[in-house]
Amino acid sequence: MSLSARNQLKGKVVGLKKGVITAEVVVEIAGGNKVTSIVSLDSVEELGIKEGAEVTAIVKSTDVMILA
Repeated sequence: MSLSARNQLKGKVVGLKKGVITAEVVVEIAGGNKVTSIVSLDSVEELGIKEGAEVTAIVKSTDVMILA
């Protein structure tokens, strides 16, 4: 998949807190730093995001998206 966003941070999901509509996804990146994103619960389920999964956090403007 090609994407114009340059700020792509590879890491591992170390936290996943599901709500009714959204989920908080915590990704540990290089150096033990963590990035947190709020995404729709549908996206978590469609992408199969689970704790321990290798993902890419994509930072575009003020948003952080998850690529699984």
